[in-house]
Amino acid sequence: MHIAIAGNIGSGKTTLTRMLAEHYKWTPKYESVDFNPYLTDFYNDMERWSFNIQIYFLNKRFLDVVEISKHSDIIVQDRSIYEDACIFAPNLHDMGLMETRDFENYTSLFSLMSSLVKAPDLLIYLRGSIPHLVGNIQKRGREYESSIRLDYLKGLNVLYEKWIENYNDGKLLIIDVDKLNFEENLEDFGVICDRIEAQMNGLF
Repeated sequence: MHIAIAGNIGSGKTTLTRMLAEHYKWTPKYESVDFNPYLTDFYNDMERWSFNIQIYFLNKRFLDVVEISKHSDIIVQDRSIYEDACIFAPNLHDMGLMETRDFENYTSLFSLMSSLVKAPDLLIYLRGSIPHLVGNIQKRGREYESSIRLDYLKGLNVLYEKWIENYNDGKLLIIDVDKLNFEENLEDFGVICDRIEAQMNGLF
């Protein structure tokens, strides 16, 4: 079974992935942002590096999904393959930070890749307001994230909501992270676990 956790930068995807993996003894699949050779350059000059970083992420996520499909245990994944193509790349294009020819090239490649893999059995979307996201980003103190533009984050949030509103590739669970502080409040984490179990029971 494949469970993917989606959400904007700073929404708590990695934290929830870790907590669920530890709680249920599931196998985690983390997003390897710390080893991305384009990340620092991208945040310093988005227009120059937008296409490069999106291709890098697409390649990594496609490989992850292919690997996940080979496992028989429950995999919980930090971010889905859809988010780059449905949110991040369109946001860069809308902001004028990715050329149309690059965006069309990227979209064509994603369409081919996505046709070859199965959607997650359950998608968990972590919905958060901009102040909440900014607070989490500042709290974790990653140097390469210190230059993230506020309009960039806002654009991502708008596209996330549009994507989730039309998502119909599988079961969907929406978690409001402004209201459920699952990292510091075990009761809130318990609420999320109960909701996940209710969704999973419907998968069989």
